[in-house]
Amino acid sequence: MRAWMKRGLAFAGVAAGAAVAVVACENKAEQQFTKPQGPAAGGASLGASGSLKDLMAARGLSEADVEAAVKTYVPTGKLDEYMIFASGGQSGQVLVMGVPSMRLLKVIGVFTPEPWQGYGYGGESDRVIAEGAQGTHKITWADVHHPNLSETKGDYDGKFLFVNDKANGRVAVVDLEDFMTKQIVANPLVASDHGGAFVTPNTDYVIETSQYPAPLGREYAPLSEYKEKYRGLAMFWKFDREKGRIDVAKSFGIELPPYTQDLADAGKLVSDGWVFINSFNTEMATGGTLQGKPPIESGASQNDMDYLHIIDWKKAEQVVLAGKTDTIKGIRVISLKTAGEESILTLVGEPKSPHGCDVTPDGKDIVVGGKLDTHGTVYEFEKIKNLIAQKKYESRDPYGVGILPFKESIRGQVEIGLGPLHTVFDDKGFAYTSVFLESVVAKWNLKDLKVVEKLKVHYNIGHIMAAEGDTVSPDGKYVVAMNKMSIDRFAPVGPLYPQNFQLIDVNAPSMRLLYDAPIGIGEPHYSQMIKTDKLKPIKMYKTGTNPYTGKIDPNAVEGGKERIVRNGKKVEVFMTAIRSHFVPDQLELEEGDEVTMHITNLEQAEDQTHGFTINMYNIDLSLEPGKHENITFKADMPGVYPMYCTEFCSALHLEMAGYMLVKPKK
Repeated sequence: MRAWMKRGLAFAGVAAGAAVAVVACENKAEQQFTKPQGPAAGGASLGASGSLKDLMAARGLSEADVEAAVKTYVPTGKLDEYMIFASGGQSGQVLVMGVPSMRLLKVIGVFTPEPWQGYGYGGESDRVIAEGAQGTHKITWADVHHPNLSETKGDYDGKFLFVNDKANGRVAVVDLEDFMTKQIVANPLVASDHGGAFVTPNTDYVIETSQYPAPLGREYAPLSEYKEKYRGLAMFWKFDREKGRIDVAKSFGIELPPYTQDLADAGKLVSDGWVFINSFNTEMATGGTLQGKPPIESGASQNDMDYLHIIDWKKAEQVVLAGKTDTIKGIRVISLKTAGEESILTLVGEPKSPHGCDVTPDGKDIVVGGKLDTHGTVYEFEKIKNLIAQKKYESRDPYGVGILPFKESIRGQVEIGLGPLHTVFDDKGFAYTSVFLESVVAKWNLKDLKVVEKLKVHYNIGHIMAAEGDTVSPDGKYVVAMNKMSIDRFAPVGPLYPQNFQLIDVNAPSMRLLYDAPIGIGEPHYSQMIKTDKLKPIKMYKTGTNPYTGKIDPNAVEGGKERIVRNGKKVEVFMTAIRSHFVPDQLELEEGDEVTMHITNLEQAEDQTHGFTINMYNIDLSLEPGKHENITFKADMPGVYPMYCTEFCSALHLEMAGYMLVKPKK
């Protein structure tokens, strides 16, 4: 109960000057607030008696409840120690949360429009979203799965965030200087992805692996030709750190067998240069329930073993440089045949229907959880490397890829429980595995492969994260259970329940559940937790900066140089925004005019954001201090349209408005 004193906190509602008396009881220590003294007397207190004990009794709280509250309470004006970047699932966005408070700090628009940030509503962000177009149908959603932070020497560096869209085979780049999406790359080869977007230890590559096999390039082939024409893919997107963008021209793919590839992780330290990818459905089941065949669910669950894919990506680089590739839809691809012959791709058995694939902080082991197995399997990298060097295969798969002997590739197995999935690590030699069917977090010792503790969570935990828990230097303070169900946890909101992030204190001999954080957007999947002080976001832009180029925009507008320029049916508007008006604030247009607006926020005061909208035209911009936006639209609806600031910016915010008048054609 002294945790709150160590953190330098005062309980909310206690009058200034209140003293704390720690009363020793026979079996436990009880903390009680004495009545305020001096000027503070008669001020606010915790309850009628002014004691914490009375408040606890009134609310039915135990000492453990109060201690948990203190450990997660972050007073106003103080910062969270960590920040979570969590997938937003079907929302197509990324959630940013503080730890230990578990407060939602921001929702980053990535694959789908986000109106508060003016993302996808007329400005240059429309171009970023359009980069991710696939096929002939407009894609208005995404299934965001695996945000991954950029790394330097295997440690988070706080510069960039990468995230994939499982449903539509896309990868996005988020710049953490301003928490904005700057690039979306569509993969023209795959039908879906899941093992993405993981990074190599120095962010040389962003790795994206396909999920459901299909002909590379998504061309038609009947399911009767599944084994012959359907394939998986490991995509290595080359990342240019200086530009902060993926360089498609320097990227390449590796053709994989039509086993359903799943999650992936990059080696680090001793295993740097290698990538490990799970798979399931080595049976190559395709369903066919109406034809009396088993569904994929059971068809893909027959074999006792699936295959862990082991990729030597540095050798793959050399093969690409030597020109030993095919080109499919503009992407260089190492064929499955070449990958097998050059020992770029090697397989080893892994227990039934694996999901988690996690490299230990020292890079020496790879931990795999089998959904239909009760073990966590620990592969030893040095053994794998030696077996590959000796070409010691127990057999080859139907595509000629060598399969290593399972027992000679592992260090051992740990009996975890029913449905182990993902594993993260702390700084004390412990691993933490999510166990779906048991709804527990299992803590186990990496050295002797023994479970030391299980903590019940609510309910059906999927992914799991720890404080920097998948880097070379995990912190070991917190683990977060990302639970798929929240029955009986929160006030009812209809049949679609929120999912539940549960914060767990692991900085003690026993794990301790601290906080339930309902997540009411999308279905969050993977997350990462970084120290807040590693992030160095800017507070404002230099006046006139285009955030998508990082430079002063050539059309940036200076105060006093606002103007409207007409050239036939083309109209350019050079506008500024500052408390509490737009200049110009009247636009006289004619039906059919093509209008391009250049708008600069002249503010250089922190947090002084303006918005801009024109009624009925689906235009919505966020203009942070110094930011410049360009927007082009057609004035095709005659009438009168108010335009106004959408962000409450000052006492005269409502007066920050104007009119766009569109005169009908004669």
